[in-house]
Amino acid sequence: MAKITASVFTSHVPAIGAAVDLGKTKEPYWQPVFKGYEYSKQWLKDNKPDVILLVFNDHATAFSLEMIPTFAVGCAAEFAVADEGWGPRPVPKVIGHPELAAHIVQSVIQDDFDLTIVNKMDVDHGLTVPLTLMCGQPEAWPCPVIPIAINVVQYPVPSGKRCLNLGKAIRKAVESFDKDLNVQIWGTGGMSHQLQGARAGLINKDFDGAFMDLMIKDPEAQAAVPHINYVREAGSEGIELVMWLTARGAMSDLNGGPPPTVKHRFYHVPASNTAVGHLILENG
Repeated sequence: MAKITASVFTSHVPAIGAAVDLGKTKEPYWQPVFKGYEYSKQWLKDNKPDVILLVFNDHATAFSLEMIPTFAVGCAAEFAVADEGWGPRPVPKVIGHPELAAHIVQSVIQDDFDLTIVNKMDVDHGLTVPLTLMCGQPEAWPCPVIPIAINVVQYPVPSGKRCLNLGKAIRKAVESFDKDLNVQIWGTGGMSHQLQGARAGLINKDFDGAFMDLMIKDPEAQAAVPHINYVREAGSEGIELVMWLTARGAMSDLNGGPPPTVKHRFYHVPASNTAVGHLILENG
């Protein structure tokens, strides 16, 4: 059967992708950010998955105010890189895994989650920046990727508990797939940041650190934190962090197994007025 072996958590700041694309990774401002992912690149090479389930939020490229799915799964064979206003990033197209994606949709919907099935979707920096941080600049991404989009842009957005439970349902779906696949699940977004208004530029290191602590030790407690706490303490865009809970919900300790092992933890501020957080957990 297929199994989820690890989870990766990372911010998906668009300026990070631009820094890579424009050859600025060695500049003093950006160097500390990319240094924090050196271990991760080697870890991914040493632990290459067959499929990545990548949880992200669309930034008004695939979806708009005309249609806002709460949870959407990309079931296509491939996904083009979105043009976010200055042309598509110069990165490989994303190859999907329609068979596993369809199986996940079937299983998770039968588990009473309403998923939107997406058979055509361009993917933006929310998905491509994490791949770049973990893979560098390859000719092709190392394996197929199934995009899982969560609405954290237009309220109402799903609760942390709902996202955690979605992760549990996804794990159940993967483990019922009858092919032997090594699957990783990645949760992206955040950390603390606000892009507009009187608090633009807000970064809360204490909140971010406490969030990462609970993500490791007590994700159920973190899932119970209400949205207003994220907005108040981590800024209006800090709510993206609930997407990390989807990946965390798929880990072994929340599904009758032992606690995961922390392989890497990294935090840096700022990166384009955003706090960058990163974790790698391996299932026990």
